[in-house]
Amino acid sequence: MTIHIGAQKGDIAETVLMPGDPYRAKWAAENFLQDAQLVNEVRGMLGYTGSWNGHRVTIQGSGMGMPSLSIYANELIRDFGAKTLIRIGSCGGMQPQVKLRDVILAMTATTLGSPSQSIFKELNFAPSADWSLLQAAAQAAQSRDIGTHVGGIYSSDTFYDERADLSEQMVRHGILGVEMEGAELYTLAARYQCRALAVLTVSDHLGTGEALPSDQRERSFGDMVEIALEAAFA
Repeated sequence: MTIHIGAQKGDIAETVLMPGDPYRAKWAAENFLQDAQLVNEVRGMLGYTGSWNGHRVTIQGSGMGMPSLSIYANELIRDFGAKTLIRIGSCGGMQPQVKLRDVILAMTATTLGSPSQSIFKELNFAPSADWSLLQAAAQAAQSRDIGTHVGGIYSSDTFYDERADLSEQMVRHGILGVEMEGAELYTLAARYQCRALAVLTVSDHLGTGEALPSDQRERSFGDMVEIALEAAFA
């Protein structure tokens, strides 16, 4: 048990899927895990442990933004022995070829700053995904009839961003989508020598203004969860 995770030793699997929304953790556990048990509900940040194809899996909400994810990822790794952490979440598409419901597999994560920034001082550390997870996720995605993109994402500190000039530069330099957690997850995985990947569903698009209606999101997010699980145990 830690400050933010009420689980006991042994309750958390070595493989953890991390949606931002705790209710998405509940939905994913109920729909993809066998014998899922609630192992955390501190501050309403739900976590479940069960099995998928005989493998133990925990699905733990991370909250919104890099500071929140940093709390949960640190405790999962340091105190509960998590070895593989996969973010499953939504993102905003930035490139014209990226469409609603497509999946982005984040090879790298650009950011203006994260909770780890003070450690690096003047160094611009380049957070990146674990290659084995990235490769396995790409193979899993290719077996589905779903648009898939592999490349860089932008992890932002702000949801209501008013830096149009910054977004223009992200698009200009090929960034596929924007979200709020991936860069810190990749940095922590590097620090603790763990595996990490962000598998993201495009729920809206910054260029076109399109957005998925809420009643259509779960079907699209299901592909993302299956890709993450197959990649974790490839």
